[in-house]
Amino acid sequence: MKVLIIIARVLLGLVFVVFGFNAFLHFINMPPPEGLAGDFMKALFASHYFFVVAFLQIAGGAVCLICSRCVPLGLMLLGPVIVNILLFHIFLDPKGLPLAIVVSVLSLFLLRAYRQAFAGIIRPPTPSPAPAPKA
Repeated sequence: MKVLIIIARVLLGLVFVVFGFNAFLHFINMPPPEGLAGDFMKALFASHYFFVVAFLQIAGGAVCLICSRCVPLGLMLLGPVIVNILLFHIFLDPKGLPLAIVVSVLSLFLLRAYRQAFAGIIRPPTPSPAPAPKA
């Protein structure tokens, strides 16, 4: 199981580091999407919001790659980005959906593997005992 966790961590980290750096360096030639997806991407670039997302991809991916103790931090940084990527490909550009699903599955696998780090968020609160009546 440890080997699968390492493989998932490295794959997820590499995907986000590579695509995050691609936003700045443009070493992977990707044609702009058409239709609503293209309009959405134009708005992200014009507002420079895309560069913030790319920075979060690099930071979250690097944390997942470099430090195995900090994977929950990397997953927290990448979680909203992964949700947006998945929704973008479901609603606007289905061509990239297979990679979005793979990334989502890797992320869910790692969330399951590091569930102890998120126990405080997931665990329901325990009710506090009622105060003793005063005499």
